[in-house]
Parts: sequence; structure tokens; C-alpha cells
Amino acid sequence: MEDRIRLRVLGLSYSQLQTGAYALLLAQEDGPYRIPVVIGAAEAQSIAIKMEGIPTQRPLTHDLFVSFAHAFGVKLREVFIYRFEDGIFSSELTFSDGERQIVLDARTSDAIAIALRTHAPIFTTKAILSETGFIFGDDILNEEPTDEEACNGIEADSVAEEDTSSIYPEDSYHAEAKVENYSIEELERTLEKLIESENYEEAARISEILNKKKNKGNDFDKQH
Repeated sequence: MEDRIRLRVLGLSYSQLQTGAYALLLAQEDGPYRIPVVIGAAEAQSIAIKMEGIPTQRPLTHDLFVSFAHAFGVKLREVFIYRFEDGIFSSELTFSDGERQIVLDARTSDAIAIALRTHAPIFTTKAILSETGFIFGDDILNEEPTDEEACNGIEADSVAEEDTSSIYPEDSYHAEAKVENYSIEELERTLEKLIESENYEEAARISEILNKKKNKGNDFDKQH
């Protein structure tokens, strides 16, 4: 059985890559990795409302789903993010009524919204964590976000336009340079600035490039 890594919901921010979308940030439990998941506005609102503890006049779709399940004695046991392919995360919901156990496929955004309402654990694999995750610095690892901080990206007024001139290395070939051609030192500086600016999706991409470049260097050293 593949090793599983437990995750927790860390917060939301505007997606830097898709207009009208949001980035849901998941954090490795007791670990340094963070995973950004692109989700729609409706799902982001549902997640933010639960994280903030905001009361609603009528049940939202995810609230209704949970109430329906509980009315029939069905409980959500866990959410498992089991696959990442073509930029999309796939998840499974495991339900149980005490006698039977049923696994249903679900969008990751819906799965997380339901998990927050049922306090169900969220898991993924080591492979997915390694492929899609990036690492925060030690000074951020032990900080627990407040409810307001966790959803600070949900308000339009709080989002500033990205200034890439302060993120990417300032050199003579910057205008046409590809990040794949950056040195390890440049990639590390770029990654640090992206994390500081909360551009988690781009940070995950830079982290993947950095890891590949480091691994390639290690392979070269072993051969020589």
C-alpha cells in the first residue's frame, strides 16, 4: 500500500495563472511542503465561508450534502488525493454507514469543502507531494494562520497585480530568458521571492525545475 501523507487546509489566494480562479493551499501535516490546487470561485467561496465560520441564511450545496449523508447515518471517513495528471488533482471520498464502506470519485475542491464540514482527514501520496509541492522556509513552518489570514485572498481589494520585475533575476538576458536556464542560485532566489509574494502556483513550478536541476547535478557527480 502506497504511503500516505496527511494534509491540512492552509488558505486561499487568487490564482496567478487562471482568471477568475483561486489557489487553495494545502499544507503537509507536521512537514514543510505546500501544495497549491486551482479551484473555481464558487468552491473557493464555500471553503472560505467554512474557514471563516460565517453563518448563511440557507444551506449551501456542500452543507446540504453533509446534512443528507448524516441524516442517513453516513459519515465521511477520509479524502484521498490519489492522482495528479495534466495539471488536475483527482480525489476520492470514502464513506461508511458502520457496515458498508463506499468510495466515490470527486473534484478535489468539492472533496475539501466537504472534509472541512465533517472534520475528515485529507491525505495524498508521497509521489504527488514530491511532484506538486514546494517548501516554505523554517520561519514560516510553525505559523498557524488566523481565520482572516487564511482567506485573505478572497477579497478583490487585497490582490495586487504581480510585478515580475521584483521576482525574476535581473540580468542582461532576463527579457528572453527561460527559467529552465537559470542557475540553481537564481532559481532559489526566485523561489524565495515567489513565496514571499504568495504566488504559490509559480513557486511550485520553480521548485520542480530546481529539484530536477539539483538531481541532474547529483547524477553527474556520481558518474564522474
